[in-house]
Amino acid sequence: MLNRHTYFVREHIGFLKLKDTFDILDAETSEHLGYATEENPAWLNWTRLLLQKHRMPTTVVVRNITDDAPVLRLERGWRFLRSKIRVYAADNELLGYFESKILTLGGGFHVYNAQGIRVADIKGNWIGWNFRFLDASGQELGLVTKKWAGIGRELFTTADNYLISLTDRGTAQPATAALLLAAGLAIDTLYKEARSQATGTTTNDFSYTPG
Repeated sequence: MLNRHTYFVREHIGFLKLKDTFDILDAETSEHLGYATEENPAWLNWTRLLLQKHRMPTTVVVRNITDDAPVLRLERGWRFLRSKIRVYAADNELLGYFESKILTLGGGFHVYNAQGIRVADIKGNWIGWNFRFLDASGQELGLVTKKWAGIGRELFTTADNYLISLTDRGTAQPATAALLLAAGLAIDTLYKEARSQATGTTTNDFSYTPG
């Protein structure tokens, strides 16, 4: 699964969902590669119906469709000022982590490898739902978008679908490619805007950078 350049992600729609689930396909061939789903204790799933979901801990596991074997695991702890998400390989090895920016004009989040070295920045906007992965020199490593005119565009039938596309530069290092795929999933599963059930207001885990 981790050797592809384009991933089509499709959300499962359901009323009063206790957990989010997403299909992952190869956008160029439409091959069903796997799925990502929240795997939390039952008590936590029910608690999230009452409390602010985006502040609570959660785990998202990416699995192969053929044998249900885990490929990646994303873990977020309790969120206060800054959200931190750790990414693990199938053998529980730490691949790296994401850390959201605070007190910045642009917002976004940083991507670090297991050694704590920053390998990418995620910048984008919620209005157009377009995000770019940039390395330290500003070179593009990939993007996340809901607008796609390339092969596989017929898959985009609803607004709940999006594409994660990685450049050759982004897939050059397997660990970095895995982190970028996880980052693309994290935008929607762990960083997307959340509504406070208590106040009815909308909050974002990070603001947007135009352009």
